[in-house]
Amino acid sequence: MKTIIISILVAIALIGGAMWLVKNNPADSLEPSVNNVSVVDGKQIIEITAKGGYFPRVTLAKANLPTIIKMATAGTFDCSSSLVIPSLGYRHNLASSGVTEIEVSAQASGAKLQGLCSMGMYNFSVNFN
Repeated sequence: MKTIIISILVAIALIGGAMWLVKNNPADSLEPSVNNVSVVDGKQIIEITAKGGYFPRVTLAKANLPTIIKMATAGTFDCSSSLVIPSLGYRHNLASSGVTEIEVSAQASGAKLQGLCSMGMYNFSVNFN
């Protein structure tokens, strides 16, 4: 009886800890990020990491600037390496490690680019303002 009670308490602690980690995971935040955006020589550079999903998931970018999306991978072998950006007609497999640059023409204010893996499990968006 004592063993069963201890097992139940351990299971509750493990489940509660897992739920806390999922809820408080900053990498999976849907809050827009501007820390991954810079402007160099009149071009906007957006850096996104692809491994087990795309991070950050939401990026705020400036409208009316030519843009380069830099997709960084490091030992990425999951479906996030198969990137699709429908509005650009972009569909490519990213290298398992390295940086792939994607040229994007200047986007109007209010435009939104949606990127996703080929299975549709993982996604990211770039919102232009």
